[in-house]
Amino acid sequence: MEAACPESVEPDRPEPVLLTEPADGVPPVVETPEALETAAAALAAGSGPVAVDTERASGYRYSQRAYLVQLRREGAGTVLVDPVALNGALEPLKAALADTEWVLHAASQDLPCLSELDLHPQRLFDTELAGRLAGFDRVSLGTLVERMLGYRLEKGHSAADWSRRPLPADWLVYAALDVELLIDLRAAMHDELTRQGKLEWAWEEFEAVRTAEPPRPRAEPWRRTSGIHRIRNARQLAAVRSLWTVRDRIAAERDIAPGRILPDSAVVQAAQSGPGTEAELTALPVFGGRQQRRRASTWLGALRAARELPQDELPVVSPPQDGPPSPNRWADRDPAAAARLSAAKSAMSAIAEEHGLPVENLLLPDLLRRLCWTPPEDLGVESVANRLRERGAREWQIGLTATPLSTALQAEPGK
Repeated sequence: MEAACPESVEPDRPEPVLLTEPADGVPPVVETPEALETAAAALAAGSGPVAVDTERASGYRYSQRAYLVQLRREGAGTVLVDPVALNGALEPLKAALADTEWVLHAASQDLPCLSELDLHPQRLFDTELAGRLAGFDRVSLGTLVERMLGYRLEKGHSAADWSRRPLPADWLVYAALDVELLIDLRAAMHDELTRQGKLEWAWEEFEAVRTAEPPRPRAEPWRRTSGIHRIRNARQLAAVRSLWTVRDRIAAERDIAPGRILPDSAVVQAAQSGPGTEAELTALPVFGGRQQRRRASTWLGALRAARELPQDELPVVSPPQDGPPSPNRWADRDPAAAARLSAAKSAMSAIAEEHGLPVENLLLPDLLRRLCWTPPEDLGVESVANRLRERGAREWQIGLTATPLSTALQAEPGK
């Protein structure tokens, strides 16, 4: 196995060429069923894999829907599709892509919104994940294109409000450039993974991403409110929950990002302050603004509901964890588990270094912690391998880690 070349010792490269415009220009956005039929026919007649990307409006909209879908294929050029204008009716596109390999960068970010459009790859190549498996320190699209192809992409609109219409011309340039070199990058990463002997590993990883189940909804999503760690009692937590729930309902109804309805910092401050009147509420930062004054009765109602909750309906301050405790508490709570984790981490670090991999791509940290906290009764290699398999580890990961983990799980405190 040939490890990846460290970033710090890469040979000097010529200055990358700045790419500011797609080679064939920016195509018109597909906004009508007739234009979609034409574009789909061109993609179907093309050859090789299809580069795919999406643009969302995270930070602006509540939903994570795609507001633009970009595609590129040899012989077809670049296609920009507006799924909103087409009311999500993309059947011709689905048919055109049915038997193709899709090339995406950080596919797990795009696949959910593509799935909403009933677009599902049958085979996937993820260039970002390929970069991680190759051991590259930086794996953004721009960085990989520069490293592998010698081009620098014109960037700058990734955080834009892509729900805006009409889309500005320079945004469309950016969107088209995101797929301009993706197929070439796929070829370069394929060669690099082959050189390192990691191509089969990569195919297993890509398939795991392609077939991954949607994440389960969080039991208490309001607990992820930024700054909630400053809340120290159950009644104030109830106020956070009540404000969060009302805000989330308004955000969903209006399809506006919750933070644009009311920032997390304002939620936490109101929960701590406990204002009982409109004057007390609007004296707080943020709540004094015109938009928040219009909603003052709504926020006061949420706070009042939290104050009136019976004691037995208040949220617990420290909810039970799904999984083992924080590793920094293992030494006190279970010294044997702490010894197992220390030995396992050392083994994983050595394997990752040997194969030029990020340790988190060798084995998920959460999986490793769960294994060490509650190991199988039988610590033999086959038993450990089965536990890893049950927890979603891929065969290449199991092949590298089952034996050293079997040894690590037998580590004893103080030895």
